[in-house]
Amino acid sequence: MLHQTGDVIDLRGASALSDEDLLALLVGSASTAHALLEEAGSLAALARMTPSRLRMVGGMGRTKAHTLLVAMELGRRVAVAEENAVEVITSSEDVARMMAPMLEQLEHEECWAIYLTSSNRVIERYKLSQGGVTGTVVDYKLVVKRALELLSTRLILVHNHPSGAASPSEEDRRLTRRLKEACALFDIRLLDHLILAREGNFSFKAEGLL
Repeated sequence: MLHQTGDVIDLRGASALSDEDLLALLVGSASTAHALLEEAGSLAALARMTPSRLRMVGGMGRTKAHTLLVAMELGRRVAVAEENAVEVITSSEDVARMMAPMLEQLEHEECWAIYLTSSNRVIERYKLSQGGVTGTVVDYKLVVKRALELLSTRLILVHNHPSGAASPSEEDRRLTRRLKEACALFDIRLLDHLILAREGNFSFKAEGLL
């Protein structure tokens, strides 16, 4: 639990607090914190709420809503800083940890390529396309072109599904096949195609589709 002496709060026990308790500390009201989680359903969904909607929940008001948004943005930046520390890819979990902070809260699809050396060291993360809620268009020829420019011998494709379901569409499968074939022409390995979604992730490699 948190301990308070005067105006000083001891944060050493903060990790033991529930989500609702932490929210209560931020907004200064246990009832408001409860109302926020009831309205959103989860912290992830809460982070996607608009400022105007936040202000309407449980009498939050502009100041408390602003405080909550600042705290969430700080948390997002910490997550991004942690994923930037990933230098070598050893598993799909590494890829998810690297890309989820950028993609999991988006309401539109984005597709990225992670370009690697022969030892799986990250050379570059490159946004290939940005689309709408249900899809985005990727030119596999441009993916290979960028790999050649970087002298990358391995790459991983990553995109998100804002709908929440990670199951690949027929277009996802078609793109994966075409990209794998195009990469092979230049001795480049497509190691995986990872789909990130709120209900779980889908790895083409893990499912035996690569």
